[in-house]
Amino acid sequence: MTGQKLDSNELAAERTDMAEDRTVMATERTFAGWMRTAFAAIGIGLAFRAVFGEFDPPWLARVIATAFILLGGVVAFTAERRARKTLSRLSSHRADAPEIPSLSWMGWGVSAGAVTLAIALWILHNGSAFN
Repeated sequence: MTGQKLDSNELAAERTDMAEDRTVMATERTFAGWMRTAFAAIGIGLAFRAVFGEFDPPWLARVIATAFILLGGVVAFTAERRARKTLSRLSSHRADAPEIPSLSWMGWGVSAGAVTLAIALWILHNGSAFN
């Protein structure tokens, strides 16, 4: 490209490569946004249970908290699946693409943590936040 004139096919190929790199980076940002949403839902569930633990009937706060926590797990699982599917179809050229196994570990880890937390919410009765 330095000092040489590119023909229209080379320019089109270069633009396509750059567009694909931008899509790879957009997919990574979207995955990060969905993971933030998953953590927010899990946090809302924990906060709801901690703040409104004295509901009547007593199990109602647990049900609502469990719903938010499991929603966070589903969001993380879905984000991992969609990012993996999108990135498997793309090739990065100049941008560093995220490693698909890393995304899978993050998505599955947050999902497993949410399920574990939801189970603990129902098992633990003696903690101050879980009465």
